[in-house]
Amino acid sequence: MLMLKVECSLWFSLFSCSCAQGDLVTHTAWLNRSSILYAGEDKWSVDPRVSLVTLNQDEFTIKIEDVDLTDEGQYICAVQTSSRPRTTSVHIIVQVPPKIVNLSKDLVVNEGSNVTLMCLANGKPEPAIGWRMLSPSDDSLSSDSEVLEIPFISRYRAGVYECTAANDIAVDTQTVELTVNYPPSVSDGRDVGVTLGQRGVLQCEADAVPEADFEWYRDDRRIFNGFDGIEIEDAGAFSKLTFFNVSEADYGNYTCVATNKLGSANTSIILYAETASVLEMTSSDLEQTTFENNDLLEGPGAVQDGNSGTSTVFTPTCLLLVVLLQLLLKF
Repeated sequence: MLMLKVECSLWFSLFSCSCAQGDLVTHTAWLNRSSILYAGEDKWSVDPRVSLVTLNQDEFTIKIEDVDLTDEGQYICAVQTSSRPRTTSVHIIVQVPPKIVNLSKDLVVNEGSNVTLMCLANGKPEPAIGWRMLSPSDDSLSSDSEVLEIPFISRYRAGVYECTAANDIAVDTQTVELTVNYPPSVSDGRDVGVTLGQRGVLQCEADAVPEADFEWYRDDRRIFNGFDGIEIEDAGAFSKLTFFNVSEADYGNYTCVATNKLGSANTSIILYAETASVLEMTSSDLEQTTFENNDLLEGPGAVQDGNSGTSTVFTPTCLLLVVLLQLLLKF
């Protein structure tokens, strides 16, 4: 009794089917959904991916390269013996790695907006889709579905979001960058004290997206770069107002204003005079301090020389000799 056995393998994009035969077989054929692929050595299929691997009394094997979903289905090995035909079949299921086919574009939104991120993917088995905040990492902001909803988004939700599509075959990932615009906030200004003729610098820092534009004012009058020898330098979130030679007229109240398309903010900074008396000591103060320091260092045995202004230290023995010398001189 003739027994037919079909063995098939699917390795990445290569599929092959083998049909075990016997000595009684006179004719053989491979069919796919009633379409003849091979009849003996004769190829009936016009698909260039289909080829004959082996045909002998023991084995009849065909190969299909670059397998895709259209190749899924039932394959039949049919043999003709001297008595009657026999057939056996196998159903091929083609698995496909996931591929993200529809993803939200990079977004720029204003703070307080409602945001929806969409991710669609194909694959077989059907892939599981999920969202997470990738950078900065935030495990609390995630979704196990094709859609990620972020209501009333804040500036702290800006960053890179990752969509993952996974099945038993592989994983596909893609990212979306989310930018959140918000109005400027300005750090409190620090008042600056500068002596006449010295260099003075006022600094202003603003947090904003998009980056803020800076303006400087003296009272209600705007200051421009190069005005009265003043330099204004902006670099990202910082602005710097520099006086190269401070004069009396420069002292006063200055206002830094940071503006973008969503709003503005400001802070005030005072440039005030720092007098030399605060930083320097008079010569008399210096001499008095020196004298006091000598007393502390030299102790009760020190005698001040009025001519030289220096201190001489006498030991008890030296003092005794001085007293004796004064008594002798009296006689």
